[in-house]
Amino acid sequence: MKKFAFLAALMAATAVGAAHAEERRITVSAAGTVLAEPDMATITLGVTNENAQAAAAMKATSDAVSQILARLDQMGIDARDVQTRDLSLSPVWAGRGNQAGERPEISGFSASNRVFVRVRDLTQLGAVMDAVIQDGANDFGGLSFGIQDPKPLEAEARAKAVAEATAKAEQLAQAATVTLGPVQQISEQVGGIRPAAQMREFATADAGGIPVAGGEVSVSVNVTMEFGISQ
Repeated sequence: MKKFAFLAALMAATAVGAAHAEERRITVSAAGTVLAEPDMATITLGVTNENAQAAAAMKATSDAVSQILARLDQMGIDARDVQTRDLSLSPVWAGRGNQAGERPEISGFSASNRVFVRVRDLTQLGAVMDAVIQDGANDFGGLSFGIQDPKPLEAEARAKAVAEATAKAEQLAQAATVTLGPVQQISEQVGGIRPAAQMREFATADAGGIPVAGGEVSVSVNVTMEFGISQ
């Protein structure tokens, strides 16, 4: 019985020691950000038409989109950079919400076709937007700038984040009068490409096109690092 009690006490002491050892860690988080000029833009554009006849509404929309796609091809936009994102046909109701209690009726139809376009030559961006509007685009769902190959920028941002996290850990160890040990664990989260908070003028429009400024985009990587404590 005494032997059993001794073994139980030894195991408990070992567990406490292991837990204490596991607690001897310094965990820090840091972010690395790199700014760069964009070299690509994406546009979501569309065509919407209404008509009393569903077929007529869809035909008008399809004809305009066909003309837009042909124009984009003429301007050198690769087929892989053009994709239909949404095609819809819905009724247009009349008499909804009236006070007389009359039943709403379908007065026509609305046909819509939305297209995603990637522009890899930013000097064409203003001219492309101007051209598709002339060809019938009447619905723009957004414009965003990006980087075609973000991996080198991500690597630079990752190195900055690791350096910042290591510096933080060293400061904490010095303040706590302990010796910083090796890295025990590291994880990262890539923040993606976003518009920079402070944007710089970057003209992208040709003469006669819609004026557009690309500014800068930021690429961010967040890391969490866990260091051991040597003593």
